[in-house]
Amino acid sequence: MKAGLRSAAALLIVSMLPATAMPSTLNSRIEAQRKKTEAIHARLHQKRTELQAATVRVTNLQSQLEQTNAAIASVNVRLGDLAAQERSTQLKLQWNTVQLDAAERSLKLHDDLLKRRLVDVYEHGDLGYLSVLLASRSFTDFVERWEDLRLLIAANQRAVRERKIAEVKVASAQQNLESTQAALQNQEQAQQRARNQLDILASERQNLVDVADAQRRHVASEVAQIEDLSATEEAQLEALIVERQREIEAQREAARRAAGIVGTTSAPGALAWPVSGTITSPFGYRRNPFGGGMEFHQGLDIAAPMGTTITAAASGTVISAGWYGGYGNYILIDHGGGMATGYGHCSQIFVSVGQQVQKGQAIGAVGSTGASTGPHVHFEVRINGKPVDPVPYLH
Repeated sequence: MKAGLRSAAALLIVSMLPATAMPSTLNSRIEAQRKKTEAIHARLHQKRTELQAATVRVTNLQSQLEQTNAAIASVNVRLGDLAAQERSTQLKLQWNTVQLDAAERSLKLHDDLLKRRLVDVYEHGDLGYLSVLLASRSFTDFVERWEDLRLLIAANQRAVRERKIAEVKVASAQQNLESTQAALQNQEQAQQRARNQLDILASERQNLVDVADAQRRHVASEVAQIEDLSATEEAQLEALIVERQREIEAQREAARRAAGIVGTTSAPGALAWPVSGTITSPFGYRRNPFGGGMEFHQGLDIAAPMGTTITAAASGTVISAGWYGGYGNYILIDHGGGMATGYGHCSQIFVSVGQQVQKGQAIGAVGSTGASTGPHVHFEVRINGKPVDPVPYLH
């Protein structure tokens, strides 16, 4: 009976030992490293926001430039059409000018001939016409010849009038063509001015795109540098956590030896579900929910309403409780035997570093902090610091 009581007391001492009575310097180092990592992650978040804004600006400016180039292309098409119309009008003008010159020369020739004949007939009589009349063999023949001459003169007058009408039509067509050509030239000049203005606008917008893209590349370079720094600091934090787990395990083992208990501390058996909900992303490779290629997901994402209580999957010691990079508000509990469990994206944290918790105890609340797409718990199981699939350990 006494041996049984002694063993029970020893087990109680082992379970209560870590870090509450004798704070480890590792705890302060972990907390300092966690805050350093948090500060770097805050800078990273700020720079990523700047990068997103810079990318949007480049996209918007590029769209404006494309619209300007499209407008330039439209003006170029219009200029080409106007040039083709002007060439066609010019050819018509040239042909019309030839016709007009011919008509004017013909009209002038007939008009001059008619005027001379009429003057000769009026002043001296037209000997040609008179010879025709005098050659008449009778009065009837004379009358017929006179009528023929009268009709001939009338025909000459009609020809002159018709040629004058034709000249007027040709001149009117010439005037219309010249007006059309002038209108086309005005339109071409207006389109050319628009083209020049669009060229200036396109040049300005291209400069804006170049400047904005250079800024985007600069911010992207800063993001990459901070990401590398963040990864380095997180790796150092992980190393401190693993070191702290070893320290806790050594303390437990020392307590067991002091209590006369033979053997090492073993990891807990089955783990309890930290929250009741739906698994939205299992352990293993998946497509990055924020875009990009495949990534390795180191735990289970369990969806639950915002504020739902999160409970400890097993009894143990809180190693970390606070902001942790993409995990947001994160809790890490050591359970002994090299096993630890992690709980990410919490909206609230109810425990502190070094605190002893019992299986099923409330440790936080469901949230969507850090790199999260909605309320859920990112639940991890780590064995000797390495994430493993939690499903075989849950019941």
